[in-house]
Amino acid sequence: MAHSVATPTEAPHTFRLRFSTSFSDLVCALLFTITGFLVMGYHPGLEDDGLYLTAIKADLNPALFPRNAEFFRVQLEATQFDRWMAAFIRLTHMPVDWAELFWQLAALFLILFAAKKIANLLFAEEHARWCGVALLSGLFTLPVSGTALYMVDQHLHPRNLATAMILLAVWRMFKCRYWQVALLLLIAFLLHPLMAAMGISFCVFLGLALCNWPRREWISRGCNSLAAAAPLGWVFEPADPSWRRALNTRRYFSIYKWTWYEWLGALAPIVFFWFLWRWSRRNGDDLLARFSLAVFAYGVFHQALAMLLLGSPALVRAEPFQPMRYLHLFYFLFVLTCGCLLGKYALKRSAWRWVVFFFAVNAGMFAWQRAEFAASQHLELPGRSPSNAWLQAFNWIKGQTPQDAYFVMDAHYLEARGEDYHSFRALAERSSLADAVKDAAVVTMVPELGPAWAEQVEAQENFNRFKINDFERLKSRYGVGWALVRLPLPEGLDCRWHNDSLAVCEIP
Repeated sequence: MAHSVATPTEAPHTFRLRFSTSFSDLVCALLFTITGFLVMGYHPGLEDDGLYLTAIKADLNPALFPRNAEFFRVQLEATQFDRWMAAFIRLTHMPVDWAELFWQLAALFLILFAAKKIANLLFAEEHARWCGVALLSGLFTLPVSGTALYMVDQHLHPRNLATAMILLAVWRMFKCRYWQVALLLLIAFLLHPLMAAMGISFCVFLGLALCNWPRREWISRGCNSLAAAAPLGWVFEPADPSWRRALNTRRYFSIYKWTWYEWLGALAPIVFFWFLWRWSRRNGDDLLARFSLAVFAYGVFHQALAMLLLGSPALVRAEPFQPMRYLHLFYFLFVLTCGCLLGKYALKRSAWRWVVFFFAVNAGMFAWQRAEFAASQHLELPGRSPSNAWLQAFNWIKGQTPQDAYFVMDAHYLEARGEDYHSFRALAERSSLADAVKDAAVVTMVPELGPAWAEQVEAQENFNRFKINDFERLKSRYGVGWALVRLPLPEGLDCRWHNDSLAVCEIP
């Protein structure tokens, strides 16, 4: 009794200790958030943000995007993200650019905070826990093998926020706070249904691992229940030729088109968690063993499911749902666990080892991001004048052309040298003909857009060789009135602005 009941004088001290520890976790998580943000960079309007940022702006101003809005509207019907962001901006009167930055930082912080809470449960040493968080923050932009995903995007993406909710749910799952788990996973589902499905799946495996059922029984129950919950009838529907054309632009959708090192990146972490499960069992670390078994079983189940779905031509309609995206959550758990083990057994409390580790991880990832987006500022913060020639053009178009202006440009402009995959619609805030790169990804998810997409992309073939009659043909056929062209200028266009690379012209 003397050891189990605290005296009245001891209670305040205990409370202060707990408060201090919690406050320290918050401050350190915030510092790693800032470090990770500075390393990964910030690029609003990049890649997938071409859909989400465009939708947010359309929600705020319905007069924008009178043409081709279906190329960002239809796919987003499954998420509440853009509507929630628009409501937040209306409520706070915060500019769109600043609201995006705020929630990007919030997502990074919540991811690291949740990671620290999970590490607290699995590892006793504080330096091991923080090493896991440090490695995770430094590897925010680590590519998830074969999936064309980063662990965290360099712009606000609902996947970032959904990942934060899923990791918080995993933490609460350890504490058996099932209502909290359900609420967090519901929020994740409203933000990003596909990633939330992976989170729900893992929480099922973790919950079973934390129970005391025989291992074979709970693995069988988990796999059967998850497999029964997957409706597969839609995958047998016939595929349109234009949809197949769009699908062929996405090699990474099919695991059987992956390279050997992409397969290695998928299978090696599964083997790692199998070894960690066996090793931690032998060493009497029951909770780490159960966690490792849950991650291992989750990986085996989803790997087998992906190979089944993607292995038959009859199931080609399943490819755009990318079952290998289970690796996204898997990589978070893998990196966090590896970091904790590295801190526990290698770095320990050695200051010079920590300095070398911290510099090597962060400097290496920073250098890679600078090379990846060499033509753009590393931090494209609100209010900064863009140095990228394409962004300069987008910025002029946004401020100097009518809201209903309809643009045509090279259908492959996103892949142009120096463009760095910034979305015209999201940043110029004007309608445009379909592009061959990002809109193709939308078509793979929304097959009914395939014929219109293929027709518009074909109409823009050889764009950089267009003469005035080609522009007039597009104007007559689609109603486009403006063009973004490269120098030297085609004759006959009325050009209103230019820089060293591009010009904005009105089609007569």
